[in-house]
Amino acid sequence: MNVRKFVRSFGYAFKGIITACAEQNFKSHLLSAGIVLIAGYFTDLSRIEWYIILLLIALMFALEMINTAIERVVDLASPTIHPLAKQAKDLAAGAVLVFAIFSAIIGLLIFIPKWFGH
Repeated sequence: MNVRKFVRSFGYAFKGIITACAEQNFKSHLLSAGIVLIAGYFTDLSRIEWYIILLLIALMFALEMINTAIERVVDLASPTIHPLAKQAKDLAAGAVLVFAIFSAIIGLLIFIPKWFGH
């Protein structure tokens, strides 16, 4: 194992995270995550509920980054509008939306009973 390459790969990963942070959609996910974390701080969440919330946030960030990567690769491979390129981008964006909707549902199932009683 080449330690230098291994360490360098972390640098590339951090550059990817910084690149993602500049994206509008990623910023909206950061804002949403911040709101959820603040709400969680003021809500009596169990340890397992915190684990679920943190896992959903991490997966949302990762999925948004994968979506952005797919969009960039499609744009590079197909600079002109092509129906298959559009479908690839729409599918990736749809995956993010599906996960965001179900994450919101799970969040509501965790928070609402704590805020409004059982």
